[in-house]
Amino acid sequence: MGNVFTSRTLAVIDDMNIAERRYLFEKTRRLKEAFASQDETVLDEFRIDDSDFGIYEVFLEDSTRTRESFRNAAAFHKVKVSDLSVGTSSFNKGESYADTFNTLAGYHNSVFIIRSKLEGVCTWLHEASAAFAQRNGLTRVPAFINAGDGKHEHPTQELLDEFTFLEDNAFDTSSIHLALVGDLYHGRTVHSKADGLSLFDTVKVDLIAPRELAMPGHYVNKMKENGFSVRVFDSIEDYLKQEDIASKWYFTRPQLERMGEQVLKREKELRGKVTLQRSYLSRIPSDSKFYHPLPRHRVHPTIPTFIDGTSFNAYERQSINGMYVRITLLAMIAGKVGEDYSGRMRERTRNDEEYILKVSPSSSKKKTDENLSEGIRPIRNGIVIDHIGRGETPANIRKHMALITKVLSLDSMKGGEWVSTSKSDNQTFKGIIFRPGDIELSRKELKRLAAVAAGCTLNIIKDGTVEAKYRTHLPPRIYNFDDLACPNEDCISHPSHNEGVPARFTRTKDNRYACAYCNSEHNYNEIWRQ
Repeated sequence: MGNVFTSRTLAVIDDMNIAERRYLFEKTRRLKEAFASQDETVLDEFRIDDSDFGIYEVFLEDSTRTRESFRNAAAFHKVKVSDLSVGTSSFNKGESYADTFNTLAGYHNSVFIIRSKLEGVCTWLHEASAAFAQRNGLTRVPAFINAGDGKHEHPTQELLDEFTFLEDNAFDTSSIHLALVGDLYHGRTVHSKADGLSLFDTVKVDLIAPRELAMPGHYVNKMKENGFSVRVFDSIEDYLKQEDIASKWYFTRPQLERMGEQVLKREKELRGKVTLQRSYLSRIPSDSKFYHPLPRHRVHPTIPTFIDGTSFNAYERQSINGMYVRITLLAMIAGKVGEDYSGRMRERTRNDEEYILKVSPSSSKKKTDENLSEGIRPIRNGIVIDHIGRGETPANIRKHMALITKVLSLDSMKGGEWVSTSKSDNQTFKGIIFRPGDIELSRKELKRLAAVAAGCTLNIIKDGTVEAKYRTHLPPRIYNFDDLACPNEDCISHPSHNEGVPARFTRTKDNRYACAYCNSEHNYNEIWRQ
């Protein structure tokens, strides 16, 4: 089977399944013990020790802890380490991400560690570089490690967090009760926990943040979908008024400077809601542990320095663990560690359900004037799209129809749009689009119709009768359309970045669409270029 970890990209924490992460943590535990005992034989089992193995650090956003943790991990491995200078890099000249990294991959660099303000960069570069490697016969496809992208994810931080939680759980994965405190809106380290905490069989998460800093809804939904018990609190003070207190607390720094003047006017109040006070300690179980991705804000630390010398302090060991976890991860990507892995393989399930259903118009092919709503003049040849936006307001239905005509290129044709009511309920509105003429819709155009107008009915009219009828449902995936666009302006695929990244979306359990790169979620009518 070979080593399943060789050249693996880690863009989000879910790129490694639970069994694979548990394997990584077993190896990290062995590595850490070998460091403590200075067992060189075991350490050599991990060390890549290849001066031709290239690791590139590309930090397009400031970092100390993550950059130096990786740098020291690479030094342990005795490999070639390079650093792309952001100040003089091609990114400041308007050159593309794909071209830049493909060029560096051609110089026999095997791993790229990237921190970026743009979200989804590693996912895109993994796809682009795989195609580049195949075109140019490269013997190794480069791996990309996300060292933090925007307010999306920080998967290697999640790995070291999980390892530290395990240490404090005596490596028991049966349950965890974790309080997440601070800036849960911008905090990519806590966003990775929506999937990362699935490592534990039973998960209770308490979200402690004022409304302005609350966890984005799609991450809360993901936690619930993963079976987590989730509670929400406005402040630490509010949280401590009840008795079910977590034994593990994870703090993040409030990034109020990113939220405008109105929020900054309430800075003291908002910081106070998520900052640990000495008076709180008597209400917190004495065996509790506090975690923080570090470094803390020197003026406004959410964990004050008087905690450093107490048994609550787990954040210093958490930081130290970062190097051990990253040494192990690099060893696995290099193929040095992983041959003995026998767990479940990473799986990517694909939903291929049919979403364009051809139905019988009726045995007698009723005339169109018997079926169309009042106010619509029957047409002898053409198409009628019915039941658009059923149940919505007339204003929203009209907006929806305008989008449909644009996406299907019907806006320059004869015909019209109509807002009507249901025959069974004159308070329920729906939209109808009709276009006369000899119109043929290809399979791709039918896909576009389903993507932009799920739940509608398409009637093909021939000689005054309904020749064919289709009912549409939300597609499981939407892709391969030039006019798709992720609305998240921080996403690598957003048109404003001119990277030529093809937008791609997957339907969520609550019938929204998640971007393949930044994972932000949107309604189906929001993902088209307006």
